Amino acid sequence: MIHFKNTKYGFEWGAAKITRCFADDKKGWVAIEIETPKYKGQKGMQIYITKTGKIRIHAHGEWKPQERM
Repeated sequence: MIHFKNTKYGFEWGAAKITRCFADDKKGWVAIEIETPKYKGQKGMQIYITKTGKIRIHAHGEWKPQERM
């Protein structure tokens, strides 16, 4: 059975810990962080989502999706 636990600002699922780090209700954005035992703290992944649906992913610098051909 996979480990699951709700936390104050997110949840744990298996080895992953998902946490809401920051949010701005007026501007409509949220930042969440994903950590695992191998990727903690500065090695974790941060995801920033705007109210229009734009996503920015930071994991050792900003990750940008490849353009489709």
